[in-house]
Amino acid sequence: MFSALNLPQRIPESLSDALTAVNRVFDYFMVTGAFKMDADNSFHKQAAQVFIGRGESSRSDASEAQPNAKRVRVEKELTFKDMYENKELFEEDDEEDTDWEPCPVEKCVEVIKWFCRNCTMDNLDNDICCEVCGEHKDSKILTLGHFASPFAQDGNLNEIQPSMKVMRDFDSQESAANSSTAIGFDERMLLHAEVEKKSHPHPERPDRLRAIVASLTRAGIFPGRCYPIPAREITQEELMMVHSSEHIESVEVTSKLMSSYFTSDTYANKHSACAARLAAGLCADLASAIVSGRVKNGFALVRPPGHHAGVKDVMGFCLHNNAAVAALAAQAAGAKKVLILDWDVHHGNGTQEIFEKNKSVLYISLHRHEGGAFYPGTGGAHEVGYMGAEGYCVNIPWSRGGVSDNDYNFAFQHVVLPIASEFAPDFTIISAGFDAARGDPLGGCDITPSGYAQMTHMLNALSGGKMLVILEGGYNLRSISSSATAVIKVLLGESHVPELENSFPTKSGLQTVFEVLDIQNNFWPSLKPIFENVMSLWEMHCLGKKVVGKQTKKRRRILVPKWWRICEISALEETSQNFPFLECVCCLLVKCKFILLGEEDLKMKGLRPNQGWSHIQFNEYLGGFLYK
Repeated sequence: MFSALNLPQRIPESLSDALTAVNRVFDYFMVTGAFKMDADNSFHKQAAQVFIGRGESSRSDASEAQPNAKRVRVEKELTFKDMYENKELFEEDDEEDTDWEPCPVEKCVEVIKWFCRNCTMDNLDNDICCEVCGEHKDSKILTLGHFASPFAQDGNLNEIQPSMKVMRDFDSQESAANSSTAIGFDERMLLHAEVEKKSHPHPERPDRLRAIVASLTRAGIFPGRCYPIPAREITQEELMMVHSSEHIESVEVTSKLMSSYFTSDTYANKHSACAARLAAGLCADLASAIVSGRVKNGFALVRPPGHHAGVKDVMGFCLHNNAAVAALAAQAAGAKKVLILDWDVHHGNGTQEIFEKNKSVLYISLHRHEGGAFYPGTGGAHEVGYMGAEGYCVNIPWSRGGVSDNDYNFAFQHVVLPIASEFAPDFTIISAGFDAARGDPLGGCDITPSGYAQMTHMLNALSGGKMLVILEGGYNLRSISSSATAVIKVLLGESHVPELENSFPTKSGLQTVFEVLDIQNNFWPSLKPIFENVMSLWEMHCLGKKVVGKQTKKRRRILVPKWWRICEISALEETSQNFPFLECVCCLLVKCKFILLGEEDLKMKGLRPNQGWSHIQFNEYLGGFLYK
């Protein structure tokens, strides 16, 4: 079709050449009728005369002119002057246009959605359960009031109704003597809520606290086994130690407004400033009480959260930085060194900003990062602090979602605990966001209540058990309730902490820990042997996957050398009793079975269970690892 255009066979070298080529294409389509203009009535005919510059533009003229298509030129180009000089052509009586009809408009189909009461995510109307958390469309969660248990079945919703007066009249002296764990909570923090009516509620909503309190009440923990510390509002002098005066003023001014927004996702109403002061005041008093020995540990059941709030910025649902206020209050009460462990799925950029020059506060954060693509984009492994405090910011940035208990446990054993033990804190703060929990709408990770309990148990050995857990994020009501309850049970000293099986991490988790150790071992001597260990694991992982992957691609199965002895086992615990091990052992997983391979003439050596390869879980691919 384009042979008649006589276009140049090379790329145009000048603007005039390019315009000539475009002109030829335009003329070809106009003459051949590819651009069809309806000239049946005078309006369209006159318009065609103006735009085309010809007396007639009928199909018959076009067909007659088709043999000479390549020599045709537009006689007159349309300009603004032409449009205005021929404007009378467009202003004739509209009676001749009675046959004109507008183009039919496609009907807009409204997509009906419903929001999940558990995690607030939108779902299509024909979905019975939430795609994110699995909650039923007709869920009655928390519909019976303040103490409705989120764990009650829809058909058996029993409301637990202890009065708040019981909490207020709970004798402080007797509770302090009978309980070692304090809880900070005040109903006025529930008044902080989004006023603007939207299609679905904001994820950071009062129901988060209601769900946790209901879970604790159902478990008989609060009130009863914990000491409820009275709430007070933080003073401006205390806040000035953390935030700038502009930051404090920007929060306080919201008390004069019915509704306002700091950012598109951070709201405030007239009660928000008071709620933020109460949250910070509770955290400060809990820290002082723990350091002074009045209570052993505590849980700050507070909102709005705080770890995104920096020296000047209000962002990420956070108004005042509660963890930073608690750390300085602990130091004022006598703690010289404070550890802040942040396991919220988002990086605590505000907390890091406040303490990145302070060697007396060690900040460790485990968060989803994805190379800076995940909110708030900060917290890369290279961010280690500065101005003499290098190494006192430790970031463990996961490169993807779906991070599990095994990844966190592996990071704790190889990064968090060695650094924290070398730092030797006098007081430990956990910025406990539960948005990395399974089913959270924002986190997209897979931490279980048992995983949170295990991490709390490991941290409890530091600083003589003087530990404060501060609520940060977490937006799935069932996940945040069960996770917070599991953590508080550890604080209460419940002996049974479930052991995590097969704690070997995923490939991305191993890579993240290796990269963090590569940076942090320059600042913490205790990490050097651990770094060498993990480096060996990573190298063998890469080598094993490369070799096995190549074989699998070619032969679709793994071929074992004939001179190797094959021993199939059914349980890892039996290995040390029934099978001798070689000094070099190669483990392969084939159809979910362990196969041990080794040369018969090597020196035999025993291996106890729970050492070496027995820690490894192969659940994603066929892999080979070599261990000495």
